[in-house]
Amino acid sequence: MRAAVAFLTPFGGAVAPGRTTLRWFPLVGAGLGAVVGLVWWGSSHAWRGALVPAALAVAADLVVTGMLHLDGLADSADGLLPHLSRPRRLEVMAQPDVGAFGLATTAAVLLARFSALASLRPDVALVAGVWCASRSLMLLGPVALPYARPTGLATAFLGDRPRVTAGIGVLGLVAGAALAAAGRGGAGVAGVGGLVVAGVALGALARARIGGYTGDVLGAGAVIGETVALLVAAARW
Repeated sequence: MRAAVAFLTPFGGAVAPGRTTLRWFPLVGAGLGAVVGLVWWGSSHAWRGALVPAALAVAADLVVTGMLHLDGLADSADGLLPHLSRPRRLEVMAQPDVGAFGLATTAAVLLARFSALASLRPDVALVAGVWCASRSLMLLGPVALPYARPTGLATAFLGDRPRVTAGIGVLGLVAGAALAAAGRGGAGVAGVGGLVVAGVALGALARARIGGYTGDVLGAGAVIGETVALLVAAARW
């Protein structure tokens, strides 16, 4: 549990992840979503309108995740989107700077998240459910895809029993959908469905362009999945 917190947030101390760390991702995700949802809900009682609470919720997510997943999104965009060779894509994703593809993608995703939250009634259960589902999807990535690098931090996830990991991931998605449904009904469930579709699409793109997943791809999948889920939940149903 502590290793999962340390991997997904700036908290938890310097704890190296292990083979079973992935199993705690859904629970940690639900906790992070609950914090973001509480900030969103609480600020809606302190400020008029929907804009400030939505902005504070986006900011709260950046704080509790340490922008780690957003960094993964930027690196993945710089590596997966341009026309590059496979080795060059991995080199670009390993560099600390952010290019035009990463900057544009990050700005668009943050704007979409803010707009979706501003269009919704603040609800803790919805955010907790979506965040739980996004970390459950991160758990399924190493089960479904090979690791794209010979070495790296995410190699620690290799070797766990795939059936157990996959089962926990599916249970996490179901739990996330149930929480989202408690907050937004059928729209919440549809949002989690959109999250899964977005995650599968990103996984297919990563498999085609770099041969599998990296830690950056896992983080990007969480951010993109959450954003799609919020947009779907905010649609007119």
